[in-house]
Amino acid sequence: MLESSNRSHRISALGAAAVAAALGLQGCIVQPAPVYAPPPPVYSPPPRVYAPPPPPPAYAEPVAEVRIAEAPPPLPDYEQPPIPEPGYLWTPGYWAWGPEGYYWVPGTWVSPPRVGLLWTPGYWGWGGGVYLFHAGYWGPHVGFYGGVNYGYGYGGVGFAGGRWVNNSFAYNTAVTNVNVTIVHNTYNETVINNVSSRVSYNGGTGGVAAAPSPQEQMAAREPHVAPTAPQLQHVQDAGRNRALLAKVNQGRPAIAATPRPSAFSAPSVMPARASAAARGAPSAGGAPPAGGAPPAGGAPPAGGAPPAGGAPPAGGANPNGGVNFNAGAAHPGTSNPQAAYAKPRAIPPGQQQKKVQAKKPAAKQPQEKDRKRDAQ
Repeated sequence: MLESSNRSHRISALGAAAVAAALGLQGCIVQPAPVYAPPPPVYSPPPRVYAPPPPPPAYAEPVAEVRIAEAPPPLPDYEQPPIPEPGYLWTPGYWAWGPEGYYWVPGTWVSPPRVGLLWTPGYWGWGGGVYLFHAGYWGPHVGFYGGVNYGYGYGGVGFAGGRWVNNSFAYNTAVTNVNVTIVHNTYNETVINNVSSRVSYNGGTGGVAAAPSPQEQMAAREPHVAPTAPQLQHVQDAGRNRALLAKVNQGRPAIAATPRPSAFSAPSVMPARASAAARGAPSAGGAPPAGGAPPAGGAPPAGGAPPAGGAPPAGGANPNGGVNFNAGAAHPGTSNPQAAYAKPRAIPPGQQQKKVQAKKPAAKQPQEKDRKRDAQ
């Protein structure tokens, strides 16, 4: 009886425990295990491929920079200063326009922007009832500059003052003032040009009658480079110098050419000389003396252009510049086959006699002064 009672108690205890466990499970909420996303991949930038910047826009010189109703004065006559150092290229002087009228921009030696480029001078041209200035530029070939005879290799067409040979510029000592003891990359190639006019503009009344050749038209379509910063500064400094105004210097500026841009007080500054009409002939560009050999130091003599009537000076060289379009291109050891050589005209006997008679009073003047000095 007692054992049965104990068994009943055990069953009751187990039942109570089971009921309690069941009741406890009913109060629990089973949460699902969290699902974790995989970590984001490590960022790796795309491979860097170098892309060069776009090239700068090609320089396009203005078709007409200035429009003036008044014709520019004739070009002054001046000597070319010696080259300051190898590698410099000659840029001829010209008349520019400012608030007070025309002023002279001296010719000068400049360093080109890069190897292989040549300078095409600016020029005045008649069109639409006015004179328009076409700005100069740098390019692989010399283009059209109005047919104006600027001298020293720029005889109206092309450039005969030198040419690029590989990465060096070779100078033609027949038309440029180069000291051969300092500059060794030189050659001597006679250039004949019978153009002796000092007219500084193209077209219109009294202007140069010239039109672009096919080669010059091609050069106009080539990529061009703008004038360098020293060139632009040179023009600005000239515009601020009242002595360079045409109305002040009467067409004969005291600073006609400089060895470097803006070097207006350098020892080798060249002034304008007497008018070409008074001297009988323009120099227009440094011819060698009789026999064709350059003087000591490579400097050209005074004058050097054919006398009135078109006869060439002694030695057969005429410094008025070249007519070959590609004289500056890189073709060493050869002369341009397109160079035009015109047979010089002989002076008629009547003109020769008049010229001799005109010189006699000038030759007697110093003798009369000597007699007066001796008498005193």
